[in-house]
Amino acid sequence: MRQSTEGEPSHVDAVSDAGSDDAVLLFVGGPLDGRVEIREARHGDPLPTITHVHLHGGPKVVHRYDLQSLTDSAGVYHLRPRAQRDADADA
Repeated sequence: MRQSTEGEPSHVDAVSDAGSDDAVLLFVGGPLDGRVEIREARHGDPLPTITHVHLHGGPKVVHRYDLQSLTDSAGVYHLRPRAQRDADADA
């Protein structure tokens, strides 16, 4: 994949690098916002939900993305809104 001038892959480059049966997936929201991923056809259909876990010095941070298909070979993963837990509701 070619890199843009800022060092990040450009969306146009990602789409042009995809094979005819590969899926082009865009992430919207959260820490993966703007990321474009090409899922090769040999890996099967894109997953309906992706979980991204960020590990650092503090507690782990979990984000979930739900797939919205645009075409047979393109889709957008949208950040799932944060669910309110019982402990949060009592505060």
